[in-house]
Amino acid sequence: MPTQEKTQSVASLRERLQPVKTAVLTEYRGLSVRQLSDLRKQLKAAASEYKVVKNRLARLAVKELALDPLATHFKGPTGLVFTAKDPVPMAKALQAFVRANPALTIKVGLVEGKVVQPAELKALADLPSKEALRAQLVGALQGPLSQLVSLLAAPQRELVQVLEARSKQSEAEKS
Repeated sequence: MPTQEKTQSVASLRERLQPVKTAVLTEYRGLSVRQLSDLRKQLKAAASEYKVVKNRLARLAVKELALDPLATHFKGPTGLVFTAKDPVPMAKALQAFVRANPALTIKVGLVEGKVVQPAELKALADLPSKEALRAQLVGALQGPLSQLVSLLAAPQRELVQVLEARSKQSEAEKS
């Protein structure tokens, strides 16, 4: 029979996970409290949150939410990383922490409704940021456009050069 405290815990977790689009399950065995605190700080800077969860309560909380496909993966010591914003900064922060602290292992993730494996999360972390992608797009568009402008201006520029040469030639003939 569920206690009032457990019912409130499930309701609280469900409320926090309601808007979440991206979540990653980790195994934190072997990490110190200080390391977990550092992880939380790094993830907070990436607009993400880290929560150590009780598996049975977490399975109840994610039921009928977008995170329901993760329910079968709540086994062993589980930490839940989640965000309702862009998943790339979260993946970058998580991968940076894993590189420095290999004791943290990534079990599985859910990105925009799709279950992803650790290798796919690493690939997501390796993506450039939105700003970098926008800069690349602008650069890719700017190159052909500047060539087009140069190409369209070439006949007028050549006409001016021909007229200039002709005027210099006629001045030279007069002298």
